[in-house]
Amino acid sequence: MITIHKENQIAVLTFNRPESLNALNRETLEIFSKTVKEIAAQKQISIIILTGAGDKAFIAGADIKEMQSMTPLEASHFAALGQQVLLDLEHASQITIAAVNGFALGGGCEVAMGCDLIYASEKAKFGQPEVNLGVTPGFGGTQRLMRLVGPMRAREMIYTGGTIDAKEALAIGLIAKVFPHDQLMPKVLELAKNILTKGPEALRRSKIALREGLDIALSRACTIEREQFALCFASPEQKEGMAAFLEKRKPVWRS
Repeated sequence: MITIHKENQIAVLTFNRPESLNALNRETLEIFSKTVKEIAAQKQISIIILTGAGDKAFIAGADIKEMQSMTPLEASHFAALGQQVLLDLEHASQITIAAVNGFALGGGCEVAMGCDLIYASEKAKFGQPEVNLGVTPGFGGTQRLMRLVGPMRAREMIYTGGTIDAKEALAIGLIAKVFPHDQLMPKVLELAKNILTKGPEALRRSKIALREGLDIALSRACTIEREQFALCFASPEQKEGMAAFLEKRKPVWRS
């Protein structure tokens, strides 16, 4: 249900249920949760890329066949599982990237939004269509979408249950870049390899500052940034990075 390929500090996780457009059922979510925890603990992995098997879907959503008969309590547990794995993904020290190769609807859009960066194929479609099924988003969609694109666009997407293409997703700030379909993974891997040339400790601390400062007062957020900035100076990485700049050479990272 999820395949893993590791190479050169990069782990590629592929949701592999193409017969159901990679829809998320409980079993897949449980495997996803376990996989995220295991890879997050591996210090030799610096970047995690999520994508979907096949040419049609990243993740088409949660598995409606499984959800149809859920009781309110079962639905609550299902939502809690989806929310927790995305919180675990956000708190992983690695940089996380969604390579969206097709439909990213409902739970699929929510998984993508749980990543640090989202890149999309020109064929990608995004949406939170849950109201069409008589339910709300359940894996954090009402909250992350609003923080990424603003309350007005989030309300429109969620209230109408419509979908947007990659071009519109780029225009409203939901994703970072759009690539030709056959170039999506090569371009994402190229970007990932570029990130690997940067200071590992600086990347980890930048992620902490970005994550923890998002929803708090600016003064407190700047304090968090100052703390992370200062802690960088306790690492040999800072000495090496600045020495390399002054000596006009590439840095050699050891952390």
